[in-house]
Amino acid sequence: MTLTDIAALAHVQRPVVSLWRTRSAGSAHPFPDPVVVDDGRPHFDADEVAAWLAVTGRGNNTEAGADLAAFAQPQTQGTEQQTSRPRFDGLTALLTLKALTGGMLGHLDTDELLDTADDHDPDDLFLFSEIASVGGDLVSLAHFADRLADSAYTAAEAFEGLLANRFRTGPPELAATALTDAAERLLAMTAVELAAGLDGEPGFVDAAGGGGDVLMAVVDALSERDQVRVVPSDDDGPAARLLRRRLRVHGVDAGPAAGADRIEGSPSLVYLAQYPSPDRLTMSTAEILTAIERISDRLDDHQRAVVLAPARVLSDTVADRDAAELRSGILRTDRVRAIVRLPAGLLRSRPREVQALWVLGPSFADVPIADRWTMVADLGQRALTQDVSRDLVSDLVASMGDLATVRAHAFRFARLVRTRSLLAAPGSLVADTGHHGDAQRSPAEDALRVEHLNRILGTAGFAVGAVPAGPDRSAGGQRAPERVPVARLLAARTLRYLPGNRWDAPSEETATGAALLGPAEILDPTAQPRRIPVLDFVQQVPGGRLTEPGDVVFCTSPRPAAMVDTAGGSVVVFPARAFRIDAGDPGGLLAEVVAADINALGASEKEWRRWLLRTTPEQQRAPLQAALRGLRHEQDALRERLGLVEELARLILDGVAGGSLTLTGIEVPDAPTHPVPTEGTA
Repeated sequence: MTLTDIAALAHVQRPVVSLWRTRSAGSAHPFPDPVVVDDGRPHFDADEVAAWLAVTGRGNNTEAGADLAAFAQPQTQGTEQQTSRPRFDGLTALLTLKALTGGMLGHLDTDELLDTADDHDPDDLFLFSEIASVGGDLVSLAHFADRLADSAYTAAEAFEGLLANRFRTGPPELAATALTDAAERLLAMTAVELAAGLDGEPGFVDAAGGGGDVLMAVVDALSERDQVRVVPSDDDGPAARLLRRRLRVHGVDAGPAAGADRIEGSPSLVYLAQYPSPDRLTMSTAEILTAIERISDRLDDHQRAVVLAPARVLSDTVADRDAAELRSGILRTDRVRAIVRLPAGLLRSRPREVQALWVLGPSFADVPIADRWTMVADLGQRALTQDVSRDLVSDLVASMGDLATVRAHAFRFARLVRTRSLLAAPGSLVADTGHHGDAQRSPAEDALRVEHLNRILGTAGFAVGAVPAGPDRSAGGQRAPERVPVARLLAARTLRYLPGNRWDAPSEETATGAALLGPAEILDPTAQPRRIPVLDFVQQVPGGRLTEPGDVVFCTSPRPAAMVDTAGGSVVVFPARAFRIDAGDPGGLLAEVVAADINALGASEKEWRRWLLRTTPEQQRAPLQAALRGLRHEQDALRERLGLVEELARLILDGVAGGSLTLTGIEVPDAPTHPVPTEGTA
């Protein structure tokens, strides 16, 4: 045992063990001497350490003796220690063999252990090679496997304990791909719920050759694990063989080793894949996408796939042109039903790396290519709590349905976009373009809905007409408005960037003066803004600037948000900034549209120079601005009326309850009367 192992066994911090060694020297019970020093690291006899803890009463684990094997390492012959991978694989193979035989292994010699392994794995699919490669340490390792299983009560629990300790003693490639519990729960829930919508009894396929954490989470989520059909990867890499051992040690039917195409019965399958895989940690973006393309090619409409990979591959901008074309080719198959950008921190070894999720399913061949849709969601700023995972899974399951099913579902996190817009997007696939319903409603439906709302609200000061269908055409035969990156608009000088004023802005509110616009005011434009007398601002910030009417004030954190300063004369407080549209050459920009485009962005879209802004046809700019001005007046009036109603309710409640007011002239309905029962009473 190393000092770190001893600290884990005793449930104390690592420096505490060093203090024990120092302070116990010369006492009646000195700390045991190391038996091996490997590369400057002392190793101690585990039994001596357990005896010392028992005699001295040190540590916080009263069951240290019983737990010893779970924290110790097997001793090997010779001066050189085995590498962690052969020892780990050999130990997991012996634990699997112990589960299959149901007996002790330590009493067998080397030849008997190899014969037993050959009997249970004649085709060398999961354990024979690992046991044979142990060599002269096989018998001692078998003794250790017996002891480890006794400590954990079962071979299966001992197996899982080794995987749980992979960061301390296991192979680094397994630690590099380990997911958090929240990530495993999300993937398992998604796979189980997708399988529930398939006909027959589905099978779960390891499509990437992983260590099986997600597949085991699926098995645990299903009540009858002995009837779960799981198919390991058809390769012979260490990770795939480890998964086969893991399934066998838990008594799960591992299915045919040659792949999912040999499953007997229902063809309904759910493929599970995580990239990069443990056996290929250095996979490039193109290699990951090629592997996903192979999964997509194997699918039919009765099968599903759940793929987890870095967001830089699945959802974010792909810089490499060949890889970008490869991703577009997969999207064109119309099997990618959902794209979800997940929060950071789901990969234990790289908590800052963001992961994304693809869910593949049926392709609706009868839907015209131009009308096909994909569900996208950005959860970059959310924690994967149980309720978030549950609602996201509900959205993912709904995305498998046809358009009627999609329309009937109330999405919490997702929105539907035309697949063609994803193919045309130069950046993130999950960036919100503001067209939340473009996959659900036609222009004619939008026009009818506008007219309906006009009649209800009494705001029929304008009329709308649907744009005739046609590629890249708007009403009157004009070219459809394009989306232009902010960087291009700045270069063309149709848009100016105004940095926020940097100074310690006052936090107290004043009744008059220039409004202070920072992130708090932008995120909640209905809140009462802080104010500062203009003369005070000029004195405190020489050269400070005020806004002009129509400036778009925005921030990027905690999420992109914007508001239009219609009055002007406000102070933009850094980290807020502003855009100013050139009045002489607006380039089709309208302040309200710019603000709407920014507010529709995903939380992860913080690179403001790459934002895409919609332009408005010149003949529509003035009517749109006038219509929005009228609706904004309606909003202000309703907001004021709502404030008055709330004040009236508060005054009545406090007055009547406090005894200072009485209510008269209000009709109170008679209380319902109930006949008094006469029968059955004394």
